[in-house]
Amino acid sequence: MLRRAQVREAQARAAAMMRDAGVVFTPEEANAIAVADFGLSRLEIEGAQILTFFNSERVSAKVIALFPGQTLPEHWHPPVGNDPGKEETLRVIAGTLYVGLPGEGCVRHALLPAGKEDCYTCRHEIVMAPADQITLEPGVPHWMQAGSEGAVLYSFSTCARDILDGFTDPNVVRETQIID
Repeated sequence: MLRRAQVREAQARAAAMMRDAGVVFTPEEANAIAVADFGLSRLEIEGAQILTFFNSERVSAKVIALFPGQTLPEHWHPPVGNDPGKEETLRVIAGTLYVGLPGEGCVRHALLPAGKEDCYTCRHEIVMAPADQITLEPGVPHWMQAGSEGAVLYSFSTCARDILDGFTDPNVVRETQIID
């Protein structure tokens, strides 16, 4: 749960990060940046700020800003009806991004949120810098964390139905609750 003032502050911070990264958008779009705390009420630790440019029946384009050390919790994009689920390409445009994926390896750079290690099962860490990109197939669990300077990235995907994403952490609530 977030207070409206927290949401406005996070929107302003995220908009500044996006502008500094060279992303161009309108004041109305800046005010529409979604601030997700995933129902965990620890925005600086687990959360994300997301500007959706468009989301059609077939394709979606977003910009995600992660504050320094902020982690977007482990999740996956499940099938919906006959659709196999969202395929997503992440492209870093500023900062360092750590991505956790299934497979061999260990987390060397990211710091998993304390006390939540069981909710981050993907331990194959990819370190991404500006201009690096990765495509995630539908259903593949993953998480993302910004380095010490934060991170800004594009998310290009097939139709996004983020409200239906699965999360490893059973306490995650996808829709942010805002109180005054």
